[in-house]
Amino acid sequence: MTRIKTAALLTSALLLAACGGAETVTEDATPAPAVQEEARLTLADTIAHPRRAKDQPRDQFRNPAGTLEFFEVGPGQTVAEIWPGWYTDIIAPYLADNDGQYVAVLYPTGINERLDARVQGFKDKYADTDTYGEIQYGSFIGNQDGATLSLPDNSVDTLLTFRNVHNWMGGGYEDEAYAEFFRVLKPGGTFGLVEHRLPETRTQDPKGSTGYVQESYMKKKAMDAGFEFVASSEVNANPLDTADHPFGVWTLQPRSRTPEAGSEEAKDFDAALYRNIGESDRATLKFRKPG
Repeated sequence: MTRIKTAALLTSALLLAACGGAETVTEDATPAPAVQEEARLTLADTIAHPRRAKDQPRDQFRNPAGTLEFFEVGPGQTVAEIWPGWYTDIIAPYLADNDGQYVAVLYPTGINERLDARVQGFKDKYADTDTYGEIQYGSFIGNQDGATLSLPDNSVDTLLTFRNVHNWMGGGYEDEAYAEFFRVLKPGGTFGLVEHRLPETRTQDPKGSTGYVQESYMKKKAMDAGFEFVASSEVNANPLDTADHPFGVWTLQPRSRTPEAGSEEAKDFDAALYRNIGESDRATLKFRKPG
């Protein structure tokens, strides 16, 4: 009897609540305010940042936005740069804020005091982890006996190098350099290079003594190492550059080398002419590791 009575009373209470005879409690349907995620840095943000004030005059010649977009540098990537410098202030902050990793490949230490100071100076300059993230470091060097890049096999999404090919040619280890770059890239990874461009109608110095290198020469060397050629870009072209200057590419900005005062070369040398050319005409080439 008690169970029957209790059930009846419970049924009556439910009916009253349904008819509005009893107070009901409902959850607040007002949605919680959305948490606004902080906007990630874009390449445009890093290129325009005031910390690059001294480098920004070079943007008109080096075209960092178009160059890095052509090389498909993007969020979440591990990007290594061979012998870095000017581009670090762009790539490192961008990757640090977009779940990526910047790898600065410097000279190894212990070769001589000058290079050791240069390596330490770089590390000191980019020690601010709030801005540049935790930069990883590797080393690269070569000679006529070979080249060594201290990064693991298949560890890098994108490998970049700017205006360095002539150095490997002069050192006699360009083939070994391309082989090392191929080794460390992940299958499907991008190898992007920018180099002072020698016209195809000229004779290529295998030592790259003028700083200028033909596109066809670089393509062949990279493909001999196993890379697939993807595309070239004219983003860093400069039609004013004839690539036949008294001091090679170093006659132009930013080096702007001039003859010694009072020398025969100085008599007819027009420094303003070379300054007005700007920086060199450059090949911008994109390769991929098959995979």
